[in-house]
Amino acid sequence: MNYLGHLFFSGSDKELMYANLFGDYVKGSDLSAYPLLIQKGIKLHRTIDFYIDNHDEVKKLKKVMYEWMPKVSGIAIDLLFDHLLAKNWRMYSQLEYQSFLEDFYAYQPQLFDQYPIAFKSFIENLKKYRWMNVYHQEFGLIKMSEGVSRKISFDNKLTLLPDFYKMHESKVNGIFNLFMQDAVNYFSDFNQEEN
Repeated sequence: MNYLGHLFFSGSDKELMYANLFGDYVKGSDLSAYPLLIQKGIKLHRTIDFYIDNHDEVKKLKKVMYEWMPKVSGIAIDLLFDHLLAKNWRMYSQLEYQSFLEDFYAYQPQLFDQYPIAFKSFIENLKKYRWMNVYHQEFGLIKMSEGVSRKISFDNKLTLLPDFYKMHESKVNGIFNLFMQDAVNYFSDFNQEEN
C-alpha cells in the first residue's frame, strides 16, 4: 500500500506512523544506526509491503493489471488500495478520515532530528500539499497515478489506473475487501506481538 495504508496499519502510534513511512528511504538489513522505534517502523513498513505482495487474491489481481500496466502493476495496486481505503474509511476506523489526517499532520515527531534531510523534505511536502486529503475521490486517484508515473524512470502506463478501476470496479472492490479483512487481523496480531 502507499502512504495511507502504511499510516493506517501503524495503529494510533504517531511516532510509528512516521517511522513506517521512513521505510521507503532505507535499504539493507542493518538498521542498527537507527533508534529502536524507527527500526520498528522500518520493519513494519517492510512487513506491510511483503504481506500485500504475497496475498493470494492480490497476486491474482496483479496478473490482470499487468496486462494493462506492465512493470508497474505492483505500484498500481498500492495506489488503488490507498484510494479504496480512503473511500471506505468508515468501515475500518471510528475516527473520521479528515480528522485522522489532520491529527497526523499536526503531530511533530519527537525523533524528527534522527531522520535524513530527504525524508524531512518529503514529510514537509506531505503536510503542505495535503495529497492524502483527496485520496477518496476519483480526482485523487487520477492525481496519484499521474504524479507517481512522472517519478518513474521509464515509460509506463500507470495513468491507465483510473480507467482500469472503472472497468473492473466490482472485482477490485471484492479483492480489496478480502485483503483488508485478512490484513486487519494480521496486523492487529503483529502489532500486539511487537509491543
